[in-house]
This record gives sequence, C-alpha cells and structure tokens, in this order.
Amino acid sequence: MGKPVNPPSGEGIETINLKDALEERYLAYALSTIMHRALPDARDGLKPVHRRILHAMRLLRLDPGTAYKKCARIVGDVIGKFHPHGDQAAYDALVRMAQDFAQRYPLVDGQGNFGNIDGDNPAAQRYTEARMTEVARLLLEGMEEDAVDFRPNYDGQEEEPVVLPAAFPNLLANGSQGIAVGMATSIPPHNAAELCDAALYVISHPKATTDQLLNFVQGPDFPTGGVIVEPREAIAEAYRTGRGSFRVRAKWAQENAGRGTWNIVITEIPYGVPKSRLIEKMAELLAERKLPLIADVRDESAEDIRVVIEPRARTVDPIVLMESVFKLSELEARVPLNLNVLSEGKVPKVLGLAECLKEWLDHRREVLIRRSRHRLAQIDRRLEILRGLLIIYLDLDRVIKIIREKDEPKQELMRVFKLSELQANAILDTRLRSLRKLEEMELKRELQELTSEKEQTESLLANPATQWKTVAWQIREVKKSFGPDTALGKRRTVFQDAPDTSDLDFAEAMVEREPITVMVSQKGWIRSMKGHVADLSGVQFKGDDALKVSFFTETTAKILVVASNGKVFTLEASKLPGGRGFGDPIRLMVDFDEGADIVAAYPYKPGMKLLLVSTEGRGFVAAADEIVANTRKGKNVMSLDGKAKLAVAAEGQGDHVAIVGENRKLLIFPASQLPEMARGKGVRLQRYRDGGVSDAKTFRLDDGLTWKDSSGRTWTVANGELRDWIGNRAEAGRLPMKGFPKNNRFG
Repeated sequence: MGKPVNPPSGEGIETINLKDALEERYLAYALSTIMHRALPDARDGLKPVHRRILHAMRLLRLDPGTAYKKCARIVGDVIGKFHPHGDQAAYDALVRMAQDFAQRYPLVDGQGNFGNIDGDNPAAQRYTEARMTEVARLLLEGMEEDAVDFRPNYDGQEEEPVVLPAAFPNLLANGSQGIAVGMATSIPPHNAAELCDAALYVISHPKATTDQLLNFVQGPDFPTGGVIVEPREAIAEAYRTGRGSFRVRAKWAQENAGRGTWNIVITEIPYGVPKSRLIEKMAELLAERKLPLIADVRDESAEDIRVVIEPRARTVDPIVLMESVFKLSELEARVPLNLNVLSEGKVPKVLGLAECLKEWLDHRREVLIRRSRHRLAQIDRRLEILRGLLIIYLDLDRVIKIIREKDEPKQELMRVFKLSELQANAILDTRLRSLRKLEEMELKRELQELTSEKEQTESLLANPATQWKTVAWQIREVKKSFGPDTALGKRRTVFQDAPDTSDLDFAEAMVEREPITVMVSQKGWIRSMKGHVADLSGVQFKGDDALKVSFFTETTAKILVVASNGKVFTLEASKLPGGRGFGDPIRLMVDFDEGADIVAAYPYKPGMKLLLVSTEGRGFVAAADEIVANTRKGKNVMSLDGKAKLAVAAEGQGDHVAIVGENRKLLIFPASQLPEMARGKGVRLQRYRDGGVSDAKTFRLDDGLTWKDSSGRTWTVANGELRDWIGNRAEAGRLPMKGFPKNNRFG
C-alpha cells in the first residue's frame, strides 16, 4: 500500500454558496435564451439566427434577381462569422424562411427541395440553393446608410447588426414561435396590407387603441388559408391583452359525385398541421369506428391540397358530418397568440396590437432620422469638394503649374486657394479629361441640386411632422407591393361563424335514422323491430312473460324508462337489441335497483311532459327535458316515503287530470292545479280512506274522457256528461260512470 495522500491545502480555493452559484448561472442561461435565442425583437420581428442569416446573405450579395448560391455556402458563412452553433440548426432556420406554407411572406427564395406541407424533410444543404426575396430586401433597406447600430460578432473579427431597418412589418406579418426560460412567444402571421393600413392610422391618430385598429386588422392571415371561427369579441380581447387563441378550421366544400351521391373536398388545412399526419390520424379514427358517418378518406393532393371525404350514406347531413370530424380530428386546430417580444430589443414584454405597431413605427422613424443624418454628412462632404473644384476652375492654368512645379503641390494649393485638405485631395485626384468646360456646368448643377437636397433633409430632421409624413409615404409604398390585389398580398384566411351545434346530439347524428317499433315486456325485457309494426300478435315472449307496452319511434331517439322507485332512466334507441330474440333485460343496461319494477316507457320528445303519481295518491308534472339522464344511474325524480311506489307515469298533454283509486272512486280536476317540478314528492291528487291510487291520465276536456274496455274497444264520455265528476285536487271523487272497466284502468 502506498502512502496516504494529503488533502490539498486551502490556498487559492474560494468557497461559494451552492445556492448562489446555481442562481447566478441559471439566470445567465435564462437571460441568454430569452435575449439571444427564443424571443423576437419587436422592431424587426426577427430572432438573432434569422437576422444573422439575412445579414450573411446580404454580404454574399444574394439580392432578389441575382444568381442563387448553395445553402451550404450561406450556412457556412452564418455559423463561421456570426452564429457559432450547429449547421443543421442554422439550415433548418434558413429552410423555414423559404417555405411558403410556413411563412406568410417568405424571406428566402429557395431553389430545390425545401420540404413540403406533408412534413417531408428538405434536401441536404449541399443540394439546395437560395437568395433573398423582396421582403428580405425591404428588411435590410438602408443598412449601408448607418440606419442601425452594429456590434462585434462572437470573436470580434466582424460586425453584425443589432436590429434590421425593417421597412416591412415583419413581426406580425410573418409571426414567430419560441420557447425561452419561464416564458414563450407565439405570434401567428397577419396580412401585411392590413398592418400597413393600421400603422398609417396610428401615425395620424397616435393615441389609437387596439379596438380601433381591429377595423383594419381582421385577425391572423395564415399562409395555408383556412377558416377562423373564433367570435369577434374573443379576437378583440386577444389583441387587446396580447394573449389568446384562434380556432382555425379546414376549408371544405360539398362536391357532386353524380347519381345523387356527393363527397366533401378539403382544399385548405389549419396552419402548422402536417397533411400526412392529419390523414393518418383520420384513418386511425376510421379504423376505430369513431367516425361512423364516413366511409373513406383519400388524399388526392398534387400541387394544391385536395383531401376527399366520402360519406357512409347520401342521407347524411354534410354539416353534421364535418362538425363530427372537426370535433375529433386536426381539421380544427387552436392557434395560440402570445405577443411576448423584446420591447426596444431589451425587455421581454407582452404587447397588445397597438403597442406592437407603435414599436415598429418608432423604429422606422429612428431609421429615417439616422439615414437622413448619414445622407446629410455625405452631402456636406460632397458640397465641400464641389466648392473646391469650382474654385480651381477659375484659374486652371495656375493649378496645373503648381502641380507640375512644386514638390508639395497639396500644401501649395491649400495655401494659394485657401482650400481644406479634403478639397486639395479631391483636386489632385481629378482626371485631366474632367477639366473640360462642360464639366464645370455639371459641377454647378450638382452643387445646386445638393444644396436644395440639404435644405430638405435639414427641414426633415428639424420637423417631427415631416418625419412621420415620410414614414407614412414609405409604408404606402410597401402596401402597394403587398396590396390585396397582389398574389402574395391577397388575404388567404377567411372568417366565419361556426354552425350552432348546441342542439345537435352527435351521438344521435352518428346513427342512421330508421323507423323502429320498441317493445317492453311485463318482466322488463326490451327489444326493437325494424319499421313501424302495427300487429304484434305474432311476437313471442319468454316463458309466462307478455307485452307491457309498445310504441313507434326512430333509431335516433332516446327512450325514457320510468321505474317504481321514482327513478327515470334513458336508453339510446340505436343501442337496443334487435327483434329476433327476446331482447335484453333493462336492468342489465342501467343500474336498476333490486325490487323495482318498470312502470312505463316513452320515446323522448323535446318539450313533452309526464304526469307522475305515487301509490299514495301524490303526484306532479315533470318536463321530460329536465329528467333525461345521461348516466347509467338514472335520475331520481320522485321522492317516496315508506312503502310507497311510483304507480303511474302518463303523458301529460291535456288540460284536465282524471284519477281513479283502488276504492273505485273517480275524480277529474284541472291540470293547472298540479305543480310542475324536476323532482320532489308532489301534492295530494285524491283523498282515500283506505287503499291507494289505481290509475291516472291527462286529457283535453273538450275531447271527452276515453278508456279501453277488456275487449279493446274505446269508450268516450263527452264533456257535458262529466260534470258530476269534475272537482278540485285532493277531493275523494265518486263512483265512475256506467261501462268503466272493472280493472279500474283507463286502458
């Protein structure tokens, strides 16, 4: 074993608290991500990587109309001179700037495979070529005229612009996405012509609010088109606060396929959704039978998008079909708005629409002032030279003599003609051929023009109103290039109100509408037969079971089943077993309590009412809309005491109630004396000494009281003959008229 190693001495070791070190370093990382990677500058709408790509392309002289250069060359310059990061990251940023489906106004004009809307990758950078577009040229306009500040690049060898002059409203026109540390940004693209109109309004009304600007800026304008179905108030609120989102849907139309059949054709899909993934997901939904209204989905796209949806049947409503697809697939997407940008290039801030435009306008004015000062300095320099040249034209022979004979002609010229060094140098640099008489005229004309330009520039610099007028003129010129009548400037995204689907039951819409006959047996078995079958005499039942109730309805209907424990259950008619067997027990379809029986079953109709009566003669009217249950547990509608049960559930459409007790006493009273409730015990309908209720019904007094006798014949007692039995609720009633059934039931 070797000798133990002594611990190092404490010299030169600095003790730092771990918490402080972590805080400091994490803050440095967070600030770097926010400032130099993820958030765009409010003035030119660019992140550093995009700004550096455009600057590198400018240095390579890749203006619109010039020859393309390999993307590998551009990326090499970008990462070598300005952006010391991965070449793939820089190339990805360059590619995105060239994709007309990703950028509303592409900044790069690409040649070769730059990927597609299906989500396929672009070709490698050695195969593709690029140059700038007119939009990029506008962003860079004035760079050589000291329009913006420059700063040293990462190694101090080169200089890069802090921000671009941005003669184009790029922040909102092209939008931006980014995730920083503790904050993110998401700006959808907008229409440049609308932004120019809004900016012009801000120039003439400096205190303009976002609400006023929304008269010009309708909302996002995506490169892929689509339909925005967000309400106007929500859009206004999003632009006011700088946060919100927009519902964007695919654009579709119904196309006739001949012989009465039709298809849905989708021509525009939501922004940012790859088409291949969209079709894939829809095919999965089809396979999982989650889109029962659809038979097939096909992608027939070539240059333009064309996705064809085939309906399962021609009777399907196209709007219902599309609403069901929007609900389940990416044909409807939410595009977030989070206007989190670097205000003045320094402070991360969430801005509203008005503040965004003001930042850009203030920047444009600043650029104008800087370019004007730069031009003024150039004019002053040239004027000085011109004045010097005009002085020597008066005595050319002497100038030539000095230059020929003197050892230091510059000093001599300056002394004799009282010239500055700049003027003397300009004279010495003048070519002999410029000494002709014509040239003097040219110089005088140039002097005159420059003097008047100097006056204009000085008055511009002295007058903010003139400055704003010039900025407005520049914006109008940009608007001309990207106006609504140009191919690039025409609005692509439209606005619509989504169809009102609040009353649309999608579960119902997914079912083909067919007539059926529903049968419920005495022992609570239920089944349905196709069509409306009037004669059920041939229908068989299990053992000693028999038919309790039957009615006609449709597969899209809901069935209300009333149980003796006061609960109402809801069944979907489309899910009922077919009529071949004996059906299924209702208690297997819902959570039916032990010992409860089925009192009645009805097809649900909106607005219908049910008269509910308990064995002890209490009752009320319930609106079917209130008692439809959406779960297996059903709805507890009637509260019952002790041994009481719900005995009668009859349709409550008439103006009078007839009730008969087990004591064979009949009472008729106005239905207006009955309360309408969603749940409860109800009120006393008839008074009994012993026994309880036997049957009850509602009817229209003008139509008379009807019942069925044991042999199935219908009896009617006219209005006039019912006088003796009409009373008030809670009376005892009297023995019924002759011919009333022995079983004490109305049939």
